[in-house]
Amino acid sequence: MHQNTPLKVHYYGSAVVLLGTRDEEGRANVAPMSSAWWLGQSCMLGMGDRSRTAQNMRRTREVTVNLVPAGLAGAVDLLADLTAADPVPETKAAKGYRYEPDKFAAAGLTEQPGEVTGAPRVAECPIQLECRITAVHPFGSGCTAFEAEILRSHVDESLLVPGTAYVDPVAWDPLVMKFCEYFGEARNLRPSRLAANWRMPHGGVLPAPVSG
Repeated sequence: MHQNTPLKVHYYGSAVVLLGTRDEEGRANVAPMSSAWWLGQSCMLGMGDRSRTAQNMRRTREVTVNLVPAGLAGAVDLLADLTAADPVPETKAAKGYRYEPDKFAAAGLTEQPGEVTGAPRVAECPIQLECRITAVHPFGSGCTAFEAEILRSHVDESLLVPGTAYVDPVAWDPLVMKFCEYFGEARNLRPSRLAANWRMPHGGVLPAPVSG
């Protein structure tokens, strides 16, 4: 039986990404987030207005969206309570955040230059999207939704279905955050009618359409 419950948190499960930006002095910043979704060749990124990443995106109109594999959970956790904002905002300080000017080094990650933007990529992430911010939308209280156009996609060849421009959904194991906890190790649960109807390749083999 369902219970009428006013939930305090609605983080049901989203892919974790690392956002690469540059500050006003050109220094690289990297920040984890799990409020991203994609449609076509664009993505929407939700960020708190006080974050340095949000400020960088507003100013430069550039960002890299680096999709995190499950095996990189440790590095993401090292970034979880770091901020490039100095001084640390009071709300973050109360939660234990501390200032860190070089978050790439702090997390043991490697900065990789963008090819069509000035924003840094994360070398350890097998899927990297270079983006241009095309619109900024106020969202909720103290947050902003950034609309980003994907200019170039970089994908590790081990994740591609051979001979196609598609990511193999079994080979790609994203880090997912559900209610502030990390999850991964994806497995294929059953054939998908949607994938069949859209003729999505799967490991190089096209699944047969499911009737009904």
